[in-house]
Amino acid sequence: MLLAQYDSSDDEAGPSNAPVQKVEDTDETDEQIEQQVQTDAFGIATSGPSKVAKVDTKVSVAAAPDVLKEDPNDMANALITRSTDKVINVNISYDDMTRPVQGPVDPFNARKNEGMNAMNGHVEEQAMDSYEFERQKRTFDVHGYALDPTANGGGGWIGATDAAAANGFGMIDNVRATNRQRKEMKRKRKAKGDASIVDGEGSYLGPWADYEGDKAGEEPEVEEETDEWRAEKKRREDLKAAAQERNKAAREEKSIFHGKELTDYAGRTYMHIPTDVDVRLNPPDDAPAPNAYVPERCIHTWHGHNKGVTAIRLFPKSGHLLLSGSMDTKIKLWDVYHEGNVLRTFMGHSQAVKDVNYNNKGTRFISSSFDRTIKVWDTETGQCVQAFSNGKIANVVKFQPDPDKQNIFLAGMQDKKIIQYDLRSHEIVQTYDQHLGPVNTITFIDNNRRFLTTSDDKTIRGWDYDIPVVIKYIAEPYMHSMPAAAKHPNGKYVAFQSLDNQIQIYDTMNGIRQHKKKHFSGHTTAGYACGISFSPDGKYISSGTGGGDVVFWDWKTGRIVKRLNAHKQVVIDHCWLPNEHVSGAGASPKLPAR
Repeated sequence: MLLAQYDSSDDEAGPSNAPVQKVEDTDETDEQIEQQVQTDAFGIATSGPSKVAKVDTKVSVAAAPDVLKEDPNDMANALITRSTDKVINVNISYDDMTRPVQGPVDPFNARKNEGMNAMNGHVEEQAMDSYEFERQKRTFDVHGYALDPTANGGGGWIGATDAAAANGFGMIDNVRATNRQRKEMKRKRKAKGDASIVDGEGSYLGPWADYEGDKAGEEPEVEEETDEWRAEKKRREDLKAAAQERNKAAREEKSIFHGKELTDYAGRTYMHIPTDVDVRLNPPDDAPAPNAYVPERCIHTWHGHNKGVTAIRLFPKSGHLLLSGSMDTKIKLWDVYHEGNVLRTFMGHSQAVKDVNYNNKGTRFISSSFDRTIKVWDTETGQCVQAFSNGKIANVVKFQPDPDKQNIFLAGMQDKKIIQYDLRSHEIVQTYDQHLGPVNTITFIDNNRRFLTTSDDKTIRGWDYDIPVVIKYIAEPYMHSMPAAAKHPNGKYVAFQSLDNQIQIYDTMNGIRQHKKKHFSGHTTAGYACGISFSPDGKYISSGTGGGDVVFWDWKTGRIVKRLNAHKQVVIDHCWLPNEHVSGAGASPKLPAR
């Protein structure tokens, strides 16, 4: 008996396609089974035709390679990678590729982006004309709304959007109030009153009637001063009063004589030119100047000032007295040929002394200070003869060198002017106003009929005395400010200290022009107004330096002859003794005079 779904031959390949009957566990009786076997023993009646399963195949083309899916958590910039991945393929969407460029251009350029990177973003320039900016600002100030100025504003509004909608989103230039609104906004005056009533309720007010809503006689509220504010105010007033008192006391002109007696056995004061020295200090006018030699070492130091010395001047012709102005507000007169002691101290300035200068005979000298005053002193008695102030600081002061004009002095001011003051009339008689910067030097030339001035405007200007018109104007692109000047003993040349570490020479006999074959360099003065000076015979020119040296040049060759270490700090001024072969004096703003 053959069983269903059984192949008799093992060589036949392929599985049978006959359906497999499932044997169910039923409760049929033996009689029913026997009857079924007799009628259809091999199950032919129940078996159907064999069917072959159809395979459905479709060909599809993949345009893009397989890539990793996005983060299931929808993180913007996250990519899922495996440790074995060596290449990551990313498909950029069209929206991302067409998105406008954002962020700063060249964000890592520190020099370009200096001051543009802020804590909350990057600052970039926005193109907006001034009219549109003022239009938006005015609209926001008046109505409380304006266009959104941010890059992603999209034409939106900021501020009071309800007011913007009520005004039809109009700007300040096209929003107009109606006549009704104007009437409501306009203030209304009270009734003029009855002209027959003089005083009281209903009296005539006329055009002087107040507006409705105003409180008559109302005074503005004044905030009560607290005790702390009162105490601070009182403290400041006390400090101001104390400072004014100190300035008043400092400006009180007085002098102190430091010697034992004002006169000697013959009744002569320190103004008398000494004759007990081995140098002829009072030579005749036509006597030639002594042959000068470069100094070798320091032989004396004057001590007495508490602060730096700003200017030194020797007594005219003899040089037996030395005058020094200091930053300690004092002016001192020193002996040169005897013991070198201080003879008199002049006090009358409240701030540092800027410049000092003798008259022709040395009987008087003039001083200027940072306290904006100019004072004339008697050299012998120490009295202040006259004080003058126009509210400006004088950088340089000089007497008119002519013997008959010793009552005139010129002052170069920091307000760009040169003033000419008459001590007899006590007034300014002339003003020279052409410079564009503070005036630094005044040098008389051409037998005192003309003078040259230099300024911080990097120019040299020539003037006729008592005529406020420039007769010579020198300004070159290579010129620097010239804070110091000196005239050659022969009167033909003027030397100017230039802040480019050079000394420029100008010829005053042939039209005031630069002597380009003569210039002296090799020293460092940039930043300091170091003075320059000539030897009495004109053979040498010297200058202080910022390092404390005094440099000497030969006038003919222009070569440096000697570099003398005079001070530890800058040498701001120095001078040659007029009757000595080898001697000079120098001053530093931070050290005593030598």
